[in-house]
Amino acid sequence: MTTMNALIAKKHMASITIRNLDDSLKAQLHIRAAHHGRSMEEEAREILRSALSSSAQPPSNLAESIRLRFAEIVDFELPPISREPLREPPDFNA
Repeated sequence: MTTMNALIAKKHMASITIRNLDDSLKAQLHIRAAHHGRSMEEEAREILRSALSSSAQPPSNLAESIRLRFAEIVDFELPPISREPLREPPDFNA
C-alpha cells in the first residue's frame, strides 16, 4: 500500500520532442522567451498551458478581444498628436 501512495503522491512530468521545427519559428520562440525572461522550454510550456487552458473563454466582442490582446503591455503611452485648429463652420445664410 505504501508503494501505491508513493506513486499517487509523486507528480509525473512528461517530456516531448518536437522534430522538423522551422528555424524562423524557433527564432521567434527564442525572442519571445527572452522578452519574458524565460528559457525557451519554459516559454513553450507557458504557450501550451495558455493554449490548452480550459478556463480561457473567447472574447465576446471585438473591443474585448483587442483589450485582451494588448493587456500584457504596460508603461506605454502614445505620443501626443499635434492637430490643426478647427475651421469655422460654413455659413449657409449668406
